[in-house]
Amino acid sequence: MTPETQIKQLALSLPHVPKPTHVYKPVVITGNLVYISGHGPLKDDGKYITGVVGKDLDIEAGRHAARQCGLALLSTLRDELGSLDRIGRVIKTLGMVNSAPDFYDHPKVMNACSELFAEVWGPDKGVGARSAVGMGPLPGNIAVEVEVIFELA
Repeated sequence: MTPETQIKQLALSLPHVPKPTHVYKPVVITGNLVYISGHGPLKDDGKYITGVVGKDLDIEAGRHAARQCGLALLSTLRDELGSLDRIGRVIKTLGMVNSAPDFYDHPKVMNACSELFAEVWGPDKGVGARSAVGMGPLPGNIAVEVEVIFELA
């Protein structure tokens, strides 16, 4: 099944494509690699999920935020490429969790984004190398920020 077919079958709702608010490009393509700048947990209403995981938000709320980051990334990717079917695989994901000083489950939070990509591209091509780290604060107090490197098909 293709990624676009998977999106439909899973009934995923992709948020509107976020527009840059500072000086950067959301997508840079060089050779067969697609670099996507950090995306926050954008909801369908155009607002972001905010708060500190481990303080304001529990792990499940953090996971939801990470998944929303993934959906926002897919939206930008589709807008740039015309179709998610042009992606061959996930290469590397960096997940930054806005976390309390005593919160240590960053990988559990980021699993939600990785699981989303595995649903879209399959367990082999949808899962790449990954780092999941705690940060604080993130811009606008967003709960999670994710950036990804993809390979074109």
